[in-house]
Amino acid sequence: MIQRSRLVSQFIKMVEFDSETYQEREIADYLTGELKQLGFEVREDDAGHRLKEKLPEYGSAAPTGNLYGYLKGTTGSAPILLSAHMDTVKPGKGKRAVQDEKGKITSEGDTVLGADDLSGIAAILEAVRVVKENNLPHGDIEVLFPVAEENYGKGSQLIDYSQIKSKQAYVFDLSGEIGLAATAAPTLLSFAIMVKGKNAHAGFCPQLGINAIEIAAHAISQLKQGWVDDETTVNIGKISGGKQTNIVSDECIVLGEIRSLKDHKALAEWNRLKEIFEGNAAGYGGGLEISVEKQIEAYEISDSEEVVERFKRVCRSLGLKGSTQYTLGGSDNNHFVKGGIRGIVVACGMNEVHTPNEFTTEDALEKSALLALGLITEGN
Repeated sequence: MIQRSRLVSQFIKMVEFDSETYQEREIADYLTGELKQLGFEVREDDAGHRLKEKLPEYGSAAPTGNLYGYLKGTTGSAPILLSAHMDTVKPGKGKRAVQDEKGKITSEGDTVLGADDLSGIAAILEAVRVVKENNLPHGDIEVLFPVAEENYGKGSQLIDYSQIKSKQAYVFDLSGEIGLAATAAPTLLSFAIMVKGKNAHAGFCPQLGINAIEIAAHAISQLKQGWVDDETTVNIGKISGGKQTNIVSDECIVLGEIRSLKDHKALAEWNRLKEIFEGNAAGYGGGLEISVEKQIEAYEISDSEEVVERFKRVCRSLGLKGSTQYTLGGSDNNHFVKGGIRGIVVACGMNEVHTPNEFTTEDALEKSALLALGLITEGN
């Protein structure tokens, strides 16, 4: 029942929309029209306005909120939520899809393709279209197309989850073979540490200075980075400081992140890291300005929960593996689970994401749409 050519054509059409994070207005307007044509009640929340007021990087772009659609069911089955985000990473302006004779779809090579996450949106729309065309029985269907997922899910963080009927969600936003799902994801802490020293002439009187770069370097040398254990990572991602080579540096900023599948482990690792920096700053006579933000919070969905069992039943019916794993990447689902919805993240045909080599295939798009269709109609 999936119309492959229609599905692929819609995906290619959506690729042409410029929808980098905080610039989702055009794709949101298009999707609003598509959902209304399918019979959904559609509303857009105020997340765009709230983000624009708070974040300088929003710039002059027209504010765009999270897009929600509701389609009343024809049976008494429990409602289901399907989701995929509207924004893409950079470089995402002027995207064009290129198809080869084997069904592979790429960009022209100077932008991302945007299969992350347009492949998910395309699958959801095609599945609902098939349901409507064939009068297939279904419970209430809810769709969420959030904004700003690529910035730690800043859009879905602002959703009013009391307005969502569904208690189970399927987030189409994962790389890998169709039939794979992520059932656990990490807490992610991002931090900035400004190390404060004291200026002095590097040649005449270096002994009068306190070298902030030296403090930072010594602290970093005492950290364990990379895999701290089998579910926790630490990374110092950026360092900058100093004014010029003949001045003892009085400032050095260190940016990094901590991820762990266990929230308490992420917090413990942060405390350990902070103590190392504090000890080194005190030892050198320097100071610190520290900021840390929990961008997303860890969750774990058991394979015995109905949201996973339903996924596996549908996969079996389609001849897909129906396997689960954890991911150390975040998604909107982190916020969904925190908001009281038991969700998992399913693969939807995106590969080599966040690079100009990103690609999908016609086969993967079709399988993803079949998965979405099966999830909607299963048990009805």
